[in-house]
Amino acid sequence: MPIINGNLTRDFSRLVFLRSVAAALLLSAGGAYAQESEQAPLSAAESATYVDLVSLAERSDMVVRVEIRRQIEVERERAPGLEVGFARLYVEARTLSLLAGQSAVGESLVYLVDVPFDDRGRPERLKDREMLLFADAVPGRPGSVQLTGRNAQLDYSTALEARLRPILTEVIARDKPPVLTGVSDALSVPGTLVGESETQIFVSTQDSSPVSITVLRRPGQRAVWGVSWGEIIDSSARPPRRETLEWYRLACSLPPRLPSAANLARDPASRRLAEDDYSFVIEQLGPCDRVITEEF
Repeated sequence: MPIINGNLTRDFSRLVFLRSVAAALLLSAGGAYAQESEQAPLSAAESATYVDLVSLAERSDMVVRVEIRRQIEVERERAPGLEVGFARLYVEARTLSLLAGQSAVGESLVYLVDVPFDDRGRPERLKDREMLLFADAVPGRPGSVQLTGRNAQLDYSTALEARLRPILTEVIARDKPPVLTGVSDALSVPGTLVGESETQIFVSTQDSSPVSITVLRRPGQRAVWGVSWGEIIDSSARPPRRETLEWYRLACSLPPRLPSAANLARDPASRRLAEDDYSFVIEQLGPCDRVITEEF
């Protein structure tokens, strides 16, 4: 019988062990990747941003929590505008609660909704599911509502309701900020010190109420800005908190660049400063992120 070197035996055993460990790690990683890739995509309700929810709330007469009792697929010939890959459903639902709205709603509601086909080519099953509807009443048809957008029906959850309630409070408040329609004027004025300036940006509104933005620069300090929602221009005004209705009005209404016609300065340096300060405000506001809605 040949003699086997002890060191070679130990090295071979160690190599086999390392290969086994590597294989196990690869298998584990592959399994984790497969598990991650198989996770279901987020639903519209889970994907909805603050901007989406404000948009849906503002365009709707009512927000209603319902339970679906029955669905009937409408023949495609009787569903004008229906997208390919979708079915139009006639839905009967039981009213659970009215989260917002001026009109009373009955114990049951009917409406139409477009839903995607599943992998088997069948419409999504809604029966027994709870939904939040963003809808308008249909004149002359009690108990009928019309959804106000493609994603105006969202799967109900306590988390969604918790996100939505503060938004509804803001939207119906009497002192809510006005709808902005553009920039009317902007003017930058240099200060007495090098690097000192003040820029005033006047924003036009749907109801003609005054709104102005102030940007202040001081030597050796970071630029600061704020918004005044009224006649008095407050130099101590501060930026709106993100995901508030004031922030939404500015972030989702102001044009990305200062319109040239609104810049009242005549010398190139002052015009450039006004443009820079306006861009600074837009950058500070951040993007108006939408996922499930479109501009209305």
